[in-house]
Amino acid sequence: MFTGIVQAVGQIAQVTPVGDDVQLNITVGALDMADVQLGDSIAVNGVCLTVTAFDAASFKVHVSRESLNCTVGLDAPRAVNLEKALRFNDRLGGHLVSGHVDGIGQIVRFEPVGDCMLLAVRAPNLLSRFIAVKGSITIDGVSLTVNQVEKDTFSVNLIPHTLSVTSLQTLGVGSRVNLEIDLIARYVQRMAEWEQDNNGDSA
Repeated sequence: MFTGIVQAVGQIAQVTPVGDDVQLNITVGALDMADVQLGDSIAVNGVCLTVTAFDAASFKVHVSRESLNCTVGLDAPRAVNLEKALRFNDRLGGHLVSGHVDGIGQIVRFEPVGDCMLLAVRAPNLLSRFIAVKGSITIDGVSLTVNQVEKDTFSVNLIPHTLSVTSLQTLGVGSRVNLEIDLIARYVQRMAEWEQDNNGDSA
């Protein structure tokens, strides 16, 4: 589990094909690797990946073709948001994030509003019902609060601090991003489906 609070911006330095999959070598920037072990999970642009090798300055991960097919930003050198997995004694500064991308969105607006930036994203239609005003959404691994929803498009407000410590500042209109909906919304939907399948009889 993660919180959506980015700990460092790293860089995919090398992409090596491994059959249909790829191996990524990621430089960690300011991410502290002192407590990392082989097999640990690190979220890379919101995608939970397993560390297969590491040193103080970089780590490697293996990304399956299935993961590549349902995410963006893991197949070429670029800046990426990094977060180590949540520990039980950590503060939950964002919201509970699984690191399992639910869909890919596309930025339709990215413009200044005072000192901040308004970011509007068109989400896949099947995800739109899970996105609510004042609810949480994860964009490329960053926990954000939804400010407005109109049909399949939602908007968030990016304060200067968020822009300065994440890779979101590198995005623009047309950019595609990894989206993860709030876990609570997912479970509420499943409960509703169960009730419908069982005709409301919980006995």
